[in-house]
Amino acid sequence: MKYLFILNDQPYGTERSYNGIRLARELLKNKEAANEVKVFLIGDAASCAKGNQKVPQGYYNIGQMLQMLAHHNAEIGVCGTCMDARGLADTDLVEGALRGSMAELASWTDWAEKVVVF
Repeated sequence: MKYLFILNDQPYGTERSYNGIRLARELLKNKEAANEVKVFLIGDAASCAKGNQKVPQGYYNIGQMLQMLAHHNAEIGVCGTCMDARGLADTDLVEGALRGSMAELASWTDWAEKVVVF
């Protein structure tokens, strides 16, 4: 199955982006299903892809979680307009995340069999 996750919330403060990433991770773990996952970060979720996040001991790290998804062949796109509005450069992104666009999001939506929005 082909899944597109669209995340809207900041990395910390709510758990919506965290839970979206967790669900995406579980779908990738199911090797028998051969799921494909793409994650698009839009609005405040663009900050989820900021590299070098420092969080308290024992607290989840959204940046590292995104990197894990990428290492399991998930594609991670970050809205370029949203990055610019938040002062994020391409070099600020975690490994595996790339600047994206609304055209890319539209293409990924056409590709997906299921779209999940958090």
